Amino acid sequence: MGSAQGRSCARMNIPHAKSGGLNKLFPDARAALEGLVRDGMQLAIGGFGLCGIPEALIVALRDSGARDLTIASNNAGVDGWGLGLLLERHQVKKMISSYVGENAEFERQFLAGELEVEFCPQGTLAERMRAGGAGIPGFYTRTGIGTVVAEGKEHKDFDGVTYILERGIRADLALVKAWKADTHGNLIYRRTARNFNPDAATCGKVTVAEAEVIVEPGELDPDEIHTPGIFVHRLVHNPKPEKRIEKRTVRQPVASSQ
Repeated sequence: MGSAQGRSCARMNIPHAKSGGLNKLFPDARAALEGLVRDGMQLAIGGFGLCGIPEALIVALRDSGARDLTIASNNAGVDGWGLGLLLERHQVKKMISSYVGENAEFERQFLAGELEVEFCPQGTLAERMRAGGAGIPGFYTRTGIGTVVAEGKEHKDFDGVTYILERGIRADLALVKAWKADTHGNLIYRRTARNFNPDAATCGKVTVAEAEVIVEPGELDPDEIHTPGIFVHRLVHNPKPEKRIEKRTVRQPVASSQ
């Protein structure tokens, strides 16, 4: 696995963090994105709501100043956090998303014609990323038949049932969030924070991961690895992410009758 990854990086001219080895760890998120970000590129970004988003990498992407970005991600963050940081600076040209209801700036830009939106059911979006990572250019699904999701897409009947053709996603750059990683880029996700991250990691031509815990090679149980290091080109350590939540609802205490 290691030698194959090294050959892959050499072909794409992606330097390792330390020459002469497979250590993919970079000193910070800005350094990890250096030379990878450009205007007009397409990205796949992991996360579901604000759970499992690559917080540090999104901030670094914002600070890069790149514009006209197309981003495939389940949602567009919230105002002031997550992908909402990019929307605030008008860096996003198009979103390929399932749910965008928590972001007022997203709504404003969309209604003003400043932002393109391609709505995609969650399961279809996950499969589009997975297919792209597996080298599958497209697949047929029944999801979306008879809705705006199916407009403009090829329809085909199989055994008397109509399906639509969905294209796999092959992103220029994927940004993902892991719980634990080794310096070779093998990743483990934690609970619901796994969500779209494994599929996003495989569909990027180049993948950069951030992780809360970094260990040495050999310290991860191979049976527990969710994303093999062959898919990950760069790694950054973010030991204390904020892990904001979208909305907090607190029940008012009930007065005791005694």
